[in-house]
Amino acid sequence: MSSVFDNLIEKAKHTNKKIILTETEDSRVIEAAGKAASMDLCKVILLGKEDELKSHFSEVALKNITFIDTSDSNEKQQNYINTLYELRKAKGMTEDQAVEAVKDKLVYAMLMIKCGDADGVVSGAITHTADVLRPAFQIVKVKPGVNKVSSVFIMESPDGAKYGENGFLVFADCGVNPNPTDEDLADIAILSSETAKTLCGMNPRVALLSYSTKSGDEMKDENVCKVKRALEIIKAKAPELEVDGELQSDAALVPSVAKIKAPDSKIAGRANVLVFPDLNAGNIAYKLVQRLAGVQAVGPILQGLNAPVNDLSRGTSADEIVLCMAITILQAK
Repeated sequence: MSSVFDNLIEKAKHTNKKIILTETEDSRVIEAAGKAASMDLCKVILLGKEDELKSHFSEVALKNITFIDTSDSNEKQQNYINTLYELRKAKGMTEDQAVEAVKDKLVYAMLMIKCGDADGVVSGAITHTADVLRPAFQIVKVKPGVNKVSSVFIMESPDGAKYGENGFLVFADCGVNPNPTDEDLADIAILSSETAKTLCGMNPRVALLSYSTKSGDEMKDENVCKVKRALEIIKAKAPELEVDGELQSDAALVPSVAKIKAPDSKIAGRANVLVFPDLNAGNIAYKLVQRLAGVQAVGPILQGLNAPVNDLSRGTSADEIVLCMAITILQAK
């Protein structure tokens, strides 16, 4: 783990935030829970049976761990059932269906956040992204003023300071929105800049990426025009944000290329937040960069929800889960 990622963990320690881990059947999650609890990163809530899980942890770790069996009937569970029913009855949910739904660990976890009994959720080690996001959208819901929830990956380059901010780049959106509109791209750019500032301490410089750089009015391709419109929306919504587009990725990152392709741009060649035009481009790019360039990718980190819910990669490690917990804590702060 890099020094910057270590710093994230240090910043998150001793906050007493309550972070839920749902996938207690996975050994990586159990290992991460023990590490996080032992270092006093947070209060860890494990959704599972205490008699089956307790033996995995040291006495030190157990001081910061709470076990909850979602199949047990109790006063809080009844409150969660009532809350879910009120939230979903307009969509056709019955009270009996709410009783059954609350037995699902992710639904239970989202209701804990909704009712103020926890601060964040980390899941996805063995759960598909869509299955993590669905109850988050239905229960935690999107922040007022945000069109769409989106995600970022924090990318650390082994080349150090060659690209981005001291070797760090933020990629968005690589995990959630398949075909963002111009309004969606604007939201993604603004939210990603806030995430970059909060988590990485960056002064965000945002590049709206495309397959062309600064094409003229004769450009009629809607894929490019969408990016151009997004830039104008961002300038109106967040005039203080350093942002430019449309830029090809080399023009966004390489100063010598930027001088040729976008000589008047203040962002070109200096970007540290890259906003991709759609999910195809973003997801393909982050995975290629991760594998071919030996870049460490942390995410997807979700942004735009009323409370932090973060989705792990199914190839995650215990240390990456701990880091994701730290990021979730910082988002909750």
